[in-house]
Amino acid sequence: MYYSSLSILGILIPLLAAVGQANVEKTIFLAPPAATVPSDEPDLDDLGLERLSPHNTVVRTRLNASFPTTEAPDGTDSWFFLENLRPGQRYEVRVCWLATQPTDFTLTTYPLTNTIEDPALLSSLSVFSTARLASLDSRLQANAIPRRASTHDAGKTLDPAPTTDSVLFLRVRAAADYFSADDALMREVPPVAVDLILDPFLLNVFPRSLVPTAGWMIVVAVVALVLARWIVGELGRVVEDAKRNHVVQASKKGK
Repeated sequence: MYYSSLSILGILIPLLAAVGQANVEKTIFLAPPAATVPSDEPDLDDLGLERLSPHNTVVRTRLNASFPTTEAPDGTDSWFFLENLRPGQRYEVRVCWLATQPTDFTLTTYPLTNTIEDPALLSSLSVFSTARLASLDSRLQANAIPRRASTHDAGKTLDPAPTTDSVLFLRVRAAADYFSADDALMREVPPVAVDLILDPFLLNVFPRSLVPTAGWMIVVAVVALVLARWIVGELGRVVEDAKRNHVVQASKKGK
């Protein structure tokens, strides 16, 4: 019975894991200690970056991608801002995309000071910020992206601007991973539709969004155990009946 249960779970768990990993890339990190966020103009909002926070955990957007080159082996950079984090809390950021747009993603988080002090990172951030601001409505550029009301708060309060807070920059690199007979697709890679998701870990061990999946896995395990016990019991009963019939027939022949 024990081995039967393990064999059933051994089949189910990899299948569930395979489904969960399809078209998903992620990075796991610990939120840094709170730091003073510069408030002088131009402030961080003026960079035009989309924000992820415990109040707004999902950003649905389109990311530019490109084929790998010697200068950019990981594709095109996009930048985001993670704010209002809980210091010492473990989080993961996932990017989910459609299978119809084959893309390799690389996600990396950087502390505020490291990003500003590193010339390569600051240059990449500046290039992305400039291009993004140029694509926005000019009326928004004084404060590039208005803060959105929290989707989880019944009062619809705005996500607070951090002053002294645990914050990180997130760089997402997107490299096209396909070959097509369509010359247009090979010359210019279309933007990739993605969902970026910020997910805190419960007790710094387990992603909160996977709790329902874990619940279903426990249900499946219990059902598999009960089913395996019933099957073993039925097989044992059949074997005992066969032995009993064999003994009866042998005794009759002996007479």
